[in-house]
Amino acid sequence: MKLNHINLVVENIAEAINLFETYFSFKCTEIKGDNIIAILTGSGDFTLVLMKNKKGSPVYPEAFHIGFILDSKEEVIETYHHLKSNGLVKNEEPKKIRDSFGFYFTFENLMIEVGHYY
Repeated sequence: MKLNHINLVVENIAEAINLFETYFSFKCTEIKGDNIIAILTGSGDFTLVLMKNKKGSPVYPEAFHIGFILDSKEEVIETYHHLKSNGLVKNEEPKKIRDSFGFYFTFENLMIEVGHYY
């Protein structure tokens, strides 16, 4: 069985598309309505659906997050610096987290993990 897609609710569809295309190699394939829903395709034919929240910022449960696993510590550091140079990561530098090396950051109210497992 393979996870096929996930639907994330965001406040700003255009900014979310930019985030996932620029830093995580997704490609937006369709936008519905006036930036109400965006369909993005990632590696392994994974589909990321972004849906605009109708009432401001969405609220996710505590500790809810999505994670990206990279092939090396160097890729984690490179991604961190790319995100930081554009103001998306504030203080959280990559470090050892359980059996991985990575960091967390928040886009709108969505926590995102970037890491490499040893």
